[in-house]
Amino acid sequence: MLIAGKAFVAMLGAVETILCDGSHGAGRWFEMTYLKKRRMNNNDKVKESPLSAAVAMRDVDILTVVKDAINHRDVVMAYQPVMQARKPHGAAFYEGLIRVLDDTGRIIPAREFMGRVADTELGRELDCISLDLGLQTLSQNPNIRLSINMSARSIGYDKWHRTLERHLKRDKALGDRLIVEIIEKTTMAVPELVTDFMDRLQPRGIAFALDEFGADLTYIRHLRDFFFDAVKIHGAYVRGISQSPDNQAAVRALSAIAREFDMFVVATSVEKIEDAEFMTLQGVDCLQGYLFGAPSVRPPWKEKDRQKSA
Repeated sequence: MLIAGKAFVAMLGAVETILCDGSHGAGRWFEMTYLKKRRMNNNDKVKESPLSAAVAMRDVDILTVVKDAINHRDVVMAYQPVMQARKPHGAAFYEGLIRVLDDTGRIIPAREFMGRVADTELGRELDCISLDLGLQTLSQNPNIRLSINMSARSIGYDKWHRTLERHLKRDKALGDRLIVEIIEKTTMAVPELVTDFMDRLQPRGIAFALDEFGADLTYIRHLRDFFFDAVKIHGAYVRGISQSPDNQAAVRALSAIAREFDMFVVATSVEKIEDAEFMTLQGVDCLQGYLFGAPSVRPPWKEKDRQKSA
């Protein structure tokens, strides 16, 4: 299938700019030189500083808190609207984002632990809880659509499938309003599993979105092997795009590729009106970001219920 010529050339130009940027090489050289100078002569190990030890201890403490929170279901879902780029400009759907609470009830920033649990049993459990809470929300609110994140590593996790089947057994129509988001990097790590997974669930009405689309441009050639219903363009291309010719070229190319495969296009990390206007002119279908609302544990439907009960 042919990709729009100029857009594809523009994308290749953007890739070349990234790969040939001397600053990346210089940064790598500095990192290696710095580590080499810190090696101990006697056993060729890098000496651990008190700060490194303190950081390591903090990470262990955070993982313990996360594990306890999962065991006690001390988690909540935050919801962020994904808005239609054109009239009537309403919320097309909401993305459900899992939030883990510490023992005081405060939300632990995902950046503090998510990278460390992604490849572990804790990551699989978080995916299961996200799915469970998301399907509960859909069951209680028949007028919304919801996307839920999962790692491709959870495809073979039996508990995830049992959770899905339990809810669909009660109401098979829930699948028609569920969107499963899978991050591009984990998708490309196990492509055969992902394609089989999608083949089994799409006939049940479940839609699939490729998250962080464009994070690694070398993956684009594999896109034809999948049948994603939507792509979510990586926020790094969208933030400040109205002032960045390089990002504009990349987004035009990414959008053209997605359209060639009949995929719905969502721009993420939209924070400024100018960026929203530019993305709309490029023909994206939906916009998501702080410009339209931060993830909230009190979405509109919960506020309506609270007002009714007040």
